[in-house]
Amino acid sequence: MTLGQLFLLFLIVFGAWYWWRAKEIKDTVLQSVKQYCKTMDVMLLDDAIYLRGVWFKRDPEGQLRVWRRFLFEFTATGEERYTGRAILLGKHIEHIQLDAHRMPPSNLH
Repeated sequence: MTLGQLFLLFLIVFGAWYWWRAKEIKDTVLQSVKQYCKTMDVMLLDDAIYLRGVWFKRDPEGQLRVWRRFLFEFTATGEERYTGRAILLGKHIEHIQLDAHRMPPSNLH
């Protein structure tokens, strides 16, 4: 095997590993977002989250970690779409946030 072939093999293996790891992380965040939306009594739309930012930041212990920002859409009334965010630092979700949104009228009759 030549050095070029070894390098190409490394790139393919690294690409497959990165794709598998990214999918695993996205699935974990999606499950957390679904649970959060259920807790907040809103509905996650399209059953999807979208990676919208990647950076490197330090965690509270000073370790350099990958910081990721995911966006998702939700509704509280079924009529309007709103945006939510999930922030992940390393393997831990730092917070999930929903934009201000209209709540359905309550039935307090």
